Amino acid sequence: MQNDGQRRFALVAGEASGDLLAGLLLDGLLVRWPDLQTAGIGGPRMLAHGFQSWWPQEKLAVRGYIEVLRHYAEIAGIRRQLKARLLQERPQLFIGVDAPDFNLDLEAGLRSRGMKTVHFVCPSIWAWRPERIEKIRAAADHVLCIFPFEPDLLAENGVAASYVGHPVANVIPMIPDKIGARAALGLAPDAPVVALLPGSRRSEIRYLASRFFAAAALMQAARPELQFVAPVIPGLRAEVEALLQASGMAGRVKLLDGQSHTVLAACDATLIASGTATLEAALFKRPMVIAYNMNSLSWGLMRRKQLQPWVGLPNILCRDFVVPELLQEAATPEALAQATLDWLGAPEKTRALQQRFSELHVQLQRDTPTLCADAIQKVLES
Repeated sequence: MQNDGQRRFALVAGEASGDLLAGLLLDGLLVRWPDLQTAGIGGPRMLAHGFQSWWPQEKLAVRGYIEVLRHYAEIAGIRRQLKARLLQERPQLFIGVDAPDFNLDLEAGLRSRGMKTVHFVCPSIWAWRPERIEKIRAAADHVLCIFPFEPDLLAENGVAASYVGHPVANVIPMIPDKIGARAALGLAPDAPVVALLPGSRRSEIRYLASRFFAAAALMQAARPELQFVAPVIPGLRAEVEALLQASGMAGRVKLLDGQSHTVLAACDATLIASGTATLEAALFKRPMVIAYNMNSLSWGLMRRKQLQPWVGLPNILCRDFVVPELLQEAATPEALAQATLDWLGAPEKTRALQQRFSELHVQLQRDTPTLCADAIQKVLES
């Protein structure tokens, strides 16, 4: 990031979902400012826009209190070094993309030294950890919100914000091409497909992948015609392959490097880790079983700070348990398998869910890249 008078923004996106959001954000920023230079921490979608990543994005992809503690020294060191570099190079704007545990403290430190800051994706203060509002107020000049109810909530607490829609809602077609997706993945067009998405973080793979593969074995025993496909982060493929081999499902689950959207378009139902991917599955109108399992101490701490009865984004946005959630001890292979098979045997229930997800899709569709660029331009001019 050269200090030559050219417009320069710094960004940090801490995991695969943040990289997707940041890549779409850069679409709008580069239309508005074609000569924009960007650098910080990001993934492949950002790199495709000419972004310079000073550290591998995977360094920040850690979830859960105990898991973060194990990596705290390294993550804190990266944040200190990044802050020092940004204060030296002085980009016109810092944009933190999700990753609030990393970005909000960094933003607060930069903002206190006179740098303008934007946070993209409001932390879910409406779901858990409401005390974060104080940190957001100190950290961000402006928050770009992906859900329509968030700006009013932030305004009540003195934080400027804009609703920009959910970027992924414009990328995912309203009617996915299931047949085309199956052809692209080399799957049989007529046999049912179950997508296994155990997460994009190493800790998620550790706690969920074996359960998902064991559930797949049970499902195939019940319905031998089922096809299974699992997209994986390329950097985690070796670990996933080892777990698949140990499960006895090697050769019966098709592993793919990435391509999660194609997988969701191709499937009839998905067994999926709680997180951003569940919203993507909803936008593909796919029935799902949401699962999560983590370190028991981390789980206990998180549960005490939970404000709503739902964990999965589709259920939170629909304000109802429209899809099952099997969490922690409830996420047994037997329960995961049965809940997924239940969707495959319930076409009327599936059609009703698809209608509800279509309505949600419409609510989230906006010209997100342009709205983000408009809001950021106002911050720069303020």
